[in-house]
Amino acid sequence: MSDIKFGTDGWRAIIAKDFTVGNVSRVAYATAKWTLKNFKNPSIVIGHDCRFGGKLFMETAVKVFVSKGIKVYLANNFISTPMISLGVRELKASLGVVITASHNPPDYNGYKLKGHFGGPLSSEKVGEVESLIPSEDKIYLNQIDINTQVKKGNIKIVDLEKMYINTVEASFDLEAIRNSGLNFAYDAMYGAGQNVMKKLFGDMTFLHCEENPSFMGQAPEPIDKNLNEFSNLIKEKGNIAAGLATDGDADRIGLYNSKGEFVDSHHIILLILLYLNKSKKLKGKVVVAASTTPRVVRLAEILGLAHDTVKVGFKYIAQQMIKEDVLIGGEESGGIAIKGHIPERDGIWMGLVLFEYMVKSGKSLEELIEEVYDLVGEFKYWRDDLHIDEKLKDSIVKKCKNDEFKSFGKYSVEKVDKTDGFKFILNQDEWLMIRPSGTEPVLRCYAESKDLKGAKEILAACKLEIGYK
Repeated sequence: MSDIKFGTDGWRAIIAKDFTVGNVSRVAYATAKWTLKNFKNPSIVIGHDCRFGGKLFMETAVKVFVSKGIKVYLANNFISTPMISLGVRELKASLGVVITASHNPPDYNGYKLKGHFGGPLSSEKVGEVESLIPSEDKIYLNQIDINTQVKKGNIKIVDLEKMYINTVEASFDLEAIRNSGLNFAYDAMYGAGQNVMKKLFGDMTFLHCEENPSFMGQAPEPIDKNLNEFSNLIKEKGNIAAGLATDGDADRIGLYNSKGEFVDSHHIILLILLYLNKSKKLKGKVVVAASTTPRVVRLAEILGLAHDTVKVGFKYIAQQMIKEDVLIGGEESGGIAIKGHIPERDGIWMGLVLFEYMVKSGKSLEELIEEVYDLVGEFKYWRDDLHIDEKLKDSIVKKCKNDEFKSFGKYSVEKVDKTDGFKFILNQDEWLMIRPSGTEPVLRCYAESKDLKGAKEILAACKLEIGYK
């Protein structure tokens, strides 16, 4: 049996190679054992997204949980990760499990753990679960029947999508958005957000809002290079005010303006922060991951708000959100959470915040971004994911740890932030970051400058310096 390790956000593996019924059963066994140890009368909320085999792997875990005497709340259809997190909190369950590989390529599936508070389980507790994974499958799954367990009351079928929609309707001025005269578009990337948005906004322009477990061969990550079709749709239509995209399990956001230009998550965090504080008069701490633009901290200071920078991985942000008064938590990869919702990133929720901001302000997305620039300065950002030889990757990381990179071409390093990965501050407006991924076999390189040309020049200098060809 293979070793099973949880990364930055859950355990992910290639379907039929390592992500098998037997291995899912092993992880579920450890999950059940941990839950029984930590809760009296434990219960688990579980669901799956649109990936291949999701229902099979979910039912595998359900059978394990029931065999151990744990009450199970079972989603009645495919769901998004935020729906599970919300369900855990609303049903007062002990734990949540999502069968998803989020934004990973279609041949992957995965297993995420959610705490009773409605957000990612902490690293420490995930480590405890991981330590309990047996070396072999210990459950005889064919002896357990789901329908029989439902009749006995050990499994309760729940409509998490309806629960989520009810929460959205109670939290947003949907009528104002619907009656604004603004046309919005949504690209589900064949992911789990598709049904919710259709039910909330039947007249919206939709793309890739049908089930396709192969995602047409495209990793469902809402970044610019994966959304060309969506961008072109917005350009061709010519009357769309903004376009929202979400990833495979709908917890990450992608955004386009009316010109079909990509708006990265750094800008989204700044926009939402300004809206919450200036327009909605909300206060609280601002928490960002180390790979996020320093301009978020700059804006927090302008607004007189406390701030903190944490390691990459939304679980680090979530831990602060459940312990402190946090207004917004965000990360570069499109995961954002705000006060008044669950301590969980939620792509659809953030999209609705932005739509509401546009409607209430009477301003375009482009105008709202200009207001952000008036406060923190104009900037552009780019990221390259380098699929790199493991030996070279280890060599680069070692040099970073030993502070061997003093410059990247013409860019001198002023200081290095090692909160997570290696963030090289080049000057007040430019930085470069090198970080090995916690979920994929890649080396991530991030850069920011006053314009896109500058950001790409920094990345080109970086690749030359580290010996990547």
